[in-house]
Amino acid sequence: MGSKTSAKSGTWRNWGGNVQARPAREVAPASVEELSAAVRRAAEDGLKVKAVGTGHSFTSIAATDGVLIRPQLLTGIRTIDRDAMTVTVEAGTPLKRLNLALAREGLSLTNMGDIMEQTVSGATSTGTHGTGRESASIAAQIRGLELVTADGAVISCSATENPEVFAAARIGLGALGIVTAITFAVEPVFLLTAREEPMPLDRVLAEFDQLWAENEHFEFYWFPHTTGTTTKRNNRSAGPEQPVGRLAGWVEDELLSNGVFQVANWVGRAVPATVPAIARLSSRALSARTYTDIPYKVFTSPRRVRFVEMEYAVPRAALGDTLRELKTMLDRSGLRVSFPVEVRTAPADDIALSTASGRDSAYVAVHMFRGTPYQRYFTAAERIFTAHEGRPHWGKVHTRDAEYLAGVYPRFGEFSALRDRLDPQRLFQNDYLRRVLGA
Repeated sequence: MGSKTSAKSGTWRNWGGNVQARPAREVAPASVEELSAAVRRAAEDGLKVKAVGTGHSFTSIAATDGVLIRPQLLTGIRTIDRDAMTVTVEAGTPLKRLNLALAREGLSLTNMGDIMEQTVSGATSTGTHGTGRESASIAAQIRGLELVTADGAVISCSATENPEVFAAARIGLGALGIVTAITFAVEPVFLLTAREEPMPLDRVLAEFDQLWAENEHFEFYWFPHTTGTTTKRNNRSAGPEQPVGRLAGWVEDELLSNGVFQVANWVGRAVPATVPAIARLSSRALSARTYTDIPYKVFTSPRRVRFVEMEYAVPRAALGDTLRELKTMLDRSGLRVSFPVEVRTAPADDIALSTASGRDSAYVAVHMFRGTPYQRYFTAAERIFTAHEGRPHWGKVHTRDAEYLAGVYPRFGEFSALRDRLDPQRLFQNDYLRRVLGA
């Protein structure tokens, strides 16, 4: 089957609905060779190139008016190496399919984020992460990468092969080339016990270091306009499996997190004065529960309520101050925020532009219901995050530029030098990369 090229290509929109683009043409290559040819042809035609996954980024990181590469034909597992405990997967494979395929093989990733709609390459290229004391980002679990560079060449990298490319390309923002395959470290499938329970915000902040140290995966959600949080801790378990009951799971995840939450947000958007009362109800509605299941069923949950999100990584030691300042700002601002603030952690890693590069990090994410004006809230939150040398998530709303980012990423210059070498003509450039990486 040949690659599908559509010249008519209409408007492309992201999942959050806040970014759109009109590419000159779209290509869905059926092989790495076809992808190389599409890259070379774009260069000959003087067109920029961007690959796009499922559009889960809230930034315009994948937007282009040139050639849009859609990787949906580049999916599936290439190889499983049980001696090395690695799995090599095509770049367009959705995380959901990878997780299901691994589970059938009795394998699992060590950690993952909370949604699995994204492609593996889109998720890793933007630094998608979960929460973890020893592990967090999906990119930190990469053991090898294959990518097509600006001249159409296919290069491989790992800790031993092209290590300087490996150091940067695991979270490459689409600026170094188009990822075609990823090799992940995996392990035999295991069980996690999740414990979810309400806890006052003051207590969570006072005991945060202890909660972090005592749990493999700790996170919490604070509902603005309330003093309450929902905490979640995931730890490995000897079993037995005790999944969430189907009815309870439907009530908690579908009805409360998606259905009722959707209606509450519609009401809040129409009548902002009702938001604090809704927030108090939301924070009380989720009761304590404990369940045990395989990792992807514990780490991930469906997200059907559309929203816009900003997330920053701050040094883990700065989390308490950051959240207290956020709460003070909200209390004084008169803003009405119906979405909880999500807090997670990651250990320092060795990837040049990882949000956890070289420092133990805490992530603070603020959300607004799609269609609600979010600029005032996000601007005020961003002022707090940047005062703590925050690093914005590459796939979420922020206003930072290369000058700021060079100041909070010690290895920014290393990434830029590699980009100059791999893409001197800036074939993979777009407005977003021009802003965050400089010309």
